Amino acid sequence: MTFLYIAGQGLAQCETTVDYPKPERLVKANPKRLTQSLYAHPNMNCGIWQCEVGAWNIVFADNKQEFFNVIEGVVRIHHAGNDSFIEVKAGEAGVIPPSFIGTFEVVEAVKKYFVVVEV
Repeated sequence: MTFLYIAGQGLAQCETTVDYPKPERLVKANPKRLTQSLYAHPNMNCGIWQCEVGAWNIVFADNKQEFFNVIEGVVRIHHAGNDSFIEVKAGEAGVIPPSFIGTFEVVEAVKKYFVVVEV
């Protein structure tokens, strides 16, 4: 039997996890990150993620990608090896593709809705 699940209905009841970037990945500051998982499946996870200002290097696996929608704040995603980046502000969305290597920078404290898919 298949059930329809509305992610976020129970946000008040969700447990919040706290973490920080790994020290070897830090680029700027040591921002606290809060995650509220709203739906978890072996191949997909979605929820609300919040973070303080800072930056760290990211390396996405070949089978992992993320769609996100910024609710509050501003982030920049820098491509490794060059000076290009995209900036995503409140009300905008972005995708981090499989195999992406770069830097995730929080320019203004951010709150985003995320969907991570692994296949």
